[in-house]
Amino acid sequence: MSVRIPSGTRDVLPEEMGELRRIERALLGTFLEAGYGEVSTPAVEYEETLRLADQGLRPAYRVVDDHGATLALRADMTVPIARVVATRYATAEPPLRFCYSAHAYRAVRPHRGQMREFLQSGVELVGAPGPEGTAEALTVLCRALEAAGLREFRVGLGDAALYPRLLAAYGVGEADRERLLHELATRDLVGLDRIVAELGLPADASAMLGGVPRRRGGPEILEGNAAPLDAALEDLRAVLGELAPDIAARVIVDLGRFPRMGYYTGAMFEVYDPEVGEPLGGGGRYDDLLGRFGRPLPAVGFALGVDRIHGALAGEERGETRA
Repeated sequence: MSVRIPSGTRDVLPEEMGELRRIERALLGTFLEAGYGEVSTPAVEYEETLRLADQGLRPAYRVVDDHGATLALRADMTVPIARVVATRYATAEPPLRFCYSAHAYRAVRPHRGQMREFLQSGVELVGAPGPEGTAEALTVLCRALEAAGLREFRVGLGDAALYPRLLAAYGVGEADRERLLHELATRDLVGLDRIVAELGLPADASAMLGGVPRRRGGPEILEGNAAPLDAALEDLRAVLGELAPDIAARVIVDLGRFPRMGYYTGAMFEVYDPEVGEPLGGGGRYDDLLGRFGRPLPAVGFALGVDRIHGALAGEERGETRA
């Protein structure tokens, strides 16, 4: 008799579950020590609430409740916490600090082996503007991964506003901007080059729009740049200036980063480990999202995949054994 489970889900047995719980405790312990309060929200939200966020994600599962309203399983915890801030903390003095460990659900392409259900731990820092808030989030992220036992991870840091600022500076029209940003979000740099060539811009503008997404490295790539790029990099320079040296040493500046999630507005980051082929997690600034729920406040946060951290830890341990 074959009894299946839904695609993109899995059973977790006791030994692995114990290891995942240890990682969760290490992450949450760091968040709590940094002053973040743990919250829990419903796994389902009204679909109209999720639409307010313009996430750019398709729901993994939809259901209709007994009143005929359409509900969807959350794709992340950022949107539910934005709703909580607007409704339960409508007059609370910012900054507000929240943390969580919860399952999220996303639609995936079939036959790719991707998970629809996954466990995330993370934080949301609401009401802390600019580089200082971003630096706090990056610091908590790194300290949490260190507490979980990771040693080789790095953080790719970019800015969701960088390329749109360049496009505006060069007078690129709205329709072409959307095409270019789509190619950037999907990391199709060949497609981006093709569109840039079609625009017929001056040679220096074409070189800038084609070259910037390929620039990755240390903080030195933020210095000595021509206008309009130099002005667009000011926020990233300010974030790096707020970081402690050991945190800054983990950062890889990536000027080609652009979000698939629709609500990011500024600095954004992903976590990499050489033992895992996918990011362990990521986050960034979403300064416009809270306003859609009725309480305009700047915000920044991140989510870490507990399963992927587990895989990275196992890979690092295997590497030590081989050495």
